[in-house]
Amino acid sequence: MDIKIVDVAKRAGVSPATVSRVLNDSNLVTEKTKRKVLAIIEEMEYHPHAAAKQLRSQRTMTIGVIVPDINVSYFSEIIKGIENMAYAKKYKLIICDSDNTLEKETEYLELLKNRTVDAMVLVMPFMNDEELYELADKGFLIGVVGRNISHDGIPTCKTDNVKFSHVAVNHLLEQGHRSIAYIGGYSDSAESYERLEGYMKALKDHQVPFQPSLIDNGDYQEMGGYNAMNRLMDSGTPFSAIYVANDEMALGVYRVCLERNVRIPEDMAVIGVDNNRISRYINPPLSTVNQPKYAMGALIAEKLIDLMTIKEFAEKKDWIIHSDLIVRESSNYQRNE
Repeated sequence: MDIKIVDVAKRAGVSPATVSRVLNDSNLVTEKTKRKVLAIIEEMEYHPHAAAKQLRSQRTMTIGVIVPDINVSYFSEIIKGIENMAYAKKYKLIICDSDNTLEKETEYLELLKNRTVDAMVLVMPFMNDEELYELADKGFLIGVVGRNISHDGIPTCKTDNVKFSHVAVNHLLEQGHRSIAYIGGYSDSAESYERLEGYMKALKDHQVPFQPSLIDNGDYQEMGGYNAMNRLMDSGTPFSAIYVANDEMALGVYRVCLERNVRIPEDMAVIGVDNNRISRYINPPLSTVNQPKYAMGALIAEKLIDLMTIKEFAEKKDWIIHSDLIVRESSNYQRNE
């Protein structure tokens, strides 16, 4: 039977990260716990994963990053933050575009497994939590941006999607809107569901009924937003405002409004997410949530490099960075329904 670090942790009643610390002779583990874990290791005849040993002993000074689509500016700005931090700390970067597929994401992770890179950042990964846990438990160093991961050995960085979505939709409600649509990202995206949760929470706070017919999904691309907006407008359910999961899809919403002679914001208020550069230059300027994308990338790179250096998290392993709603002309119009 192939004994894994999770098996040792379960028998010892500690986390896999604690077992890893014992194996690395960390001084953050008490002597009592260390003796207990070592006894279990001997009893179960556990042998640390060979690749993990090599990973700890050999450095390539290179970090990999996997993003779903490098064409989306949200991801490119995160990459810029990672690259600048890595460069400042003498690390190189390998950028991988998974093309929104689990298959390519899995293939690129071979760069980590064969030690081409010392660590890998996954931005909004398609892999499920269990697969990510297994990588970390085998000693491979990964960081995640844009998703919650409950594992002591995986640093994460994200924004509070529920909170800022609640703020954005609350703004629309305070402007007098009562029929508000929502265009999410990928249909299976945890981030998209969290933004929907914030949307629904704002409606509930204002005692506005939730209408499933006002919900649609795009793909974080302009055409995805265009198609979703057309479906919403063809559905027959009237609405006077729309919250869109990113600015690029909001461009598609603008295009539909132009084609259908719908005025923004007089007939249709629009709010996006990301605060892309173009959002302030389109007509009218787009209200949007400012996502600190560069900061998230820089932070996750810094924490991974620190972890490679000191083998431990100095404070915590998950960070939530604040986002602000920027109100511009596309939603700043008082209305009475």
